[in-house]
Amino acid sequence: MTLSFDPLSQLDRFAASVFESPRAPRRMPVDLYRDGDKYVLHADMPGVDPGSIDVDVDGGQLSIRAQRTMGSQEGVRWFTREREAGTLLRQFALGDGVDLDKISASYDGGVLSVIIPVSERAKPRRITVESAEGRQKIDA
Repeated sequence: MTLSFDPLSQLDRFAASVFESPRAPRRMPVDLYRDGDKYVLHADMPGVDPGSIDVDVDGGQLSIRAQRTMGSQEGVRWFTREREAGTLLRQFALGDGVDLDKISASYDGGVLSVIIPVSERAKPRRITVESAEGRQKIDA
C-alpha cells in the first residue's frame, strides 16, 4: 500500500482551521438553472431543521439562511468531525425579470428547492412588424 502526502491539502486544512471563525456563516452548495418560465434553485442543507430555514426577498436580493445544530454527546471521544454546525447563508441578486410575489420554496430530503418564476414582461413574445407590403410576424 502506498500512502501519499499532499502538502497543499494539509495547508488548506490548517488555514481553514485558523482563519475561519466558528460563528461565521457557512456556505451551502447550490444548483441554479432555468426551466422554461422559471428559475429553479436547489440548495443542499442536510441535517437542517426545516423550522430554522428562512427564505426572504429584500429589494432585489434573495437570502437563504438556516441553522444546523449538532447534538452534544458527553463522554464521546471524537476522531474526526467534518460535519459543521452553525448558520448556513447564501444570497443571490435577482434581476428585474422575475416575479417576486410568486417565489415558492419547499424542503425535502435535505434539499431546499426554490422556484423563481419569470415575470410576464420578461417572457419572449411575438411582435407584429408592419410594412407597406403587409404584416409579417417576427420573433423578438
